Amino acid sequence: MVQGIANWNTEETQEWLQQYVDDWVTFYRKNTDDGELASYIPELQKADPNALGIVIRGNNGMTLRSGDTGEQFTLQSISKAITFIVACMERGVSYMLNNVDVEPTGEAFNSIMHLEMKQVKKPLNPFNNAGAITVTSTLPGTTSDERLEPVFQLLENMFGHRLKLNHAVYESERKSSTRNRAIGYYLLEVGFLESDLDVTLETYFKQCSIDVTIDDLARIGQVLANDGMDPKNGEEIVPRQIARITKVLMLTCGMYNASGKFATYVGIPAKSGVSGGILAAVPPRVRDDTMPFIDGCGIGVYGPALGEEGNSVAGIRLLRHIATQWDLSIF
Repeated sequence: MVQGIANWNTEETQEWLQQYVDDWVTFYRKNTDDGELASYIPELQKADPNALGIVIRGNNGMTLRSGDTGEQFTLQSISKAITFIVACMERGVSYMLNNVDVEPTGEAFNSIMHLEMKQVKKPLNPFNNAGAITVTSTLPGTTSDERLEPVFQLLENMFGHRLKLNHAVYESERKSSTRNRAIGYYLLEVGFLESDLDVTLETYFKQCSIDVTIDDLARIGQVLANDGMDPKNGEEIVPRQIARITKVLMLTCGMYNASGKFATYVGIPAKSGVSGGILAAVPPRVRDDTMPFIDGCGIGVYGPALGEEGNSVAGIRLLRHIATQWDLSIF
């Protein structure tokens, strides 16, 4: 069942689709041995490296859950997509795109080299650390808690409950933040930051330390897949233009310097984090054949064993298989 390409004869009942996903999670769990836990944030070393789980929330009302779906973990770099959305909503799209570009870097997410060597006039995209810190500096408020409030409010609008900050991870990030502080000082020197460096970094560390589950990630993905609207009631949660720009950035820049390979072999907008989470948005598709989740879906994946680019090894392989079997690619 695990091998093969697009399966045009897949049963579409929830029972059958659940069996497929359960089988695939079991198959790809062994791939966790090919990765390692993030080491530069000590608190993330406490995760179970063998964990793997997935949630798929369809616009048709169907939800599939398999594997380690109850694990809580922190957003880490997935928060960059959320804060970019919030900043665009608070400051305007044109304003934000004047402060941060939309181009892939081809470098590691925490690179400083490309900033100096390319002499850029603004960070190349909001999903590497330099761009994300710049975006965080534009959030309104004088304290980190004030700046994070619209982030929490947006997430609460999606979930119906308020998320919490993981203080242990926040302290671990704050104490081991040498590289991000170096990036911050460079951004300050060249005039990219709009506000106090210490408050900006405190906000950035906190946004990365918000606890979520893969159910939460799937819900975010579902809203983005639906161009910012809640598929249950048609309410606009994120303006359509902002949702679409965010999906473009997720596709071109969301998987660090493996974004090109992910777009080629999986073909859906996604954003990863070094805690092992992956947020994916599958827009509605036009196909001659009926396929699972053809009306679109959001996907949340958790697998904390990472590859060298900082993405979940088993999570990417699981997503690639599902995208191939069910023809989820946007292309």
